[in-house]
Amino acid sequence: MSDPKKSCIGHLNNLKTWRNHIRVRRLCRNLVLPNNKLREFMNRMTSCIDEGLGKETHPKATIKCWQTYVQDMPTGNEKGQFLALDLGGSNFRVLKLDLGENRYFKMSQETYECSKELMNGSGTILFDYIANCLNKFVIAQGLKSNSQLPLGFTFSFPMSQSSIDSGELVRWTKGYTCDGVVNQDVVQLLSKSIKNIPDLNVHICAILNDTVGTLMSCAWLNPKTRIGLIVGTGCNCCYVEKVKNIQLFSGDPKKEEMVINLEWGAYGDNNELEDFFTKYDKVIDENSENRGQQIFEKMISGMYLGELLRLVLLDMIDKELIFDGTKPSMLNTPQSLTSDVLSLIENDPPGTYTGTRKFLQRIGVANPTDGDCMNVRYATECISRRSAYLVAAGLSAILNKMNEKDVIIGVDGSVYRFHPYYHNLLVDKISELVNSGIKFGIILSEDGSGRGAAVLASAVCPDG
Repeated sequence: MSDPKKSCIGHLNNLKTWRNHIRVRRLCRNLVLPNNKLREFMNRMTSCIDEGLGKETHPKATIKCWQTYVQDMPTGNEKGQFLALDLGGSNFRVLKLDLGENRYFKMSQETYECSKELMNGSGTILFDYIANCLNKFVIAQGLKSNSQLPLGFTFSFPMSQSSIDSGELVRWTKGYTCDGVVNQDVVQLLSKSIKNIPDLNVHICAILNDTVGTLMSCAWLNPKTRIGLIVGTGCNCCYVEKVKNIQLFSGDPKKEEMVINLEWGAYGDNNELEDFFTKYDKVIDENSENRGQQIFEKMISGMYLGELLRLVLLDMIDKELIFDGTKPSMLNTPQSLTSDVLSLIENDPPGTYTGTRKFLQRIGVANPTDGDCMNVRYATECISRRSAYLVAAGLSAILNKMNEKDVIIGVDGSVYRFHPYYHNLLVDKISELVNSGIKFGIILSEDGSGRGAAVLASAVCPDG
């Protein structure tokens, strides 16, 4: 794992470079979070989770702790053929999955694009489009038949559930703003569109978000999995909670546990994170489509990390700390940097800047000095580490709350998958923050949104 201090070795060889780097460190200091600050974060998060689980406090809680009605964990012996639909970003997938004994798994899938017009237009048009794509997939797979095809619907937006096969959209995130969907049951909306297509005999038997899918997919492989996490375009977490701690519980009273969908991206919406919020975070929030909402998510998720880096670089340029104060025109465009830039920059060994130079050439910096590269990389590492450390603090708060001795955390998402050190940053920081005596492990989910949906559908519709 890269150490920001080691990244500077050999390049502080003149007074100007040394002074600029000291000023860069000062500029980035609010992105650096010591453990005492992270423990404060954990305490506040734990209080917010308790509010979300409480009957009187739930309505005003920022971490809503939605019931998922998932009360049975997979065994690895689920059987049958199932469809899955995965909607959670600018693309969506339709999948056919065959499950069998001893964790047998076979999958076919097709990916479809959601244009900006679909993402920001009518909800009816969006679901009609999804149903039409589903129909094309069913035909292509030769699945048209008189018998109903069971489908698990992964819908990765904040929703309130009253059963395993219903979910009302609380609010759109990830760039979606379709009208006529908020406070509506998305299962009913999609089912209506499906029924409008002749001979498309599909039954949506379960709805879940991607964190629950990740948990189910990983638990299908390892029964110790008790937490599901997504760190990608957005960020969210779910975990297995004891029924006795869920004051609004309305599931099967004969079962002792239920998976809780935290929707922790909204942590901070009541100013709980005001002292963690930097001036860069404030600009991102003010320019977002959902101002004042999803505060925690805006500090850690892939949708915003590139923009955060752009703002920090602009500040460094304005203070003439890099590029002799010359601003590349590309950096004037909001959202011009994506989160994959951070992975490119940090992929090099400490003190080498191949990826950094490639990035700087891409934005129009022809001949950066080693000092420029060092400072760009340092700022990038501060942003990545803050994201990973805040996520680690959140996971540590949950592990401490669960107080189980051996827990596996299933994780998916582009930031976790592709950043070269994110996994190690999580593991190292959780090890420092979690209560002694709690053993944990982190495993990468293999297609939680697809396989997890099928596993859940198999529990609800075992005759698939």
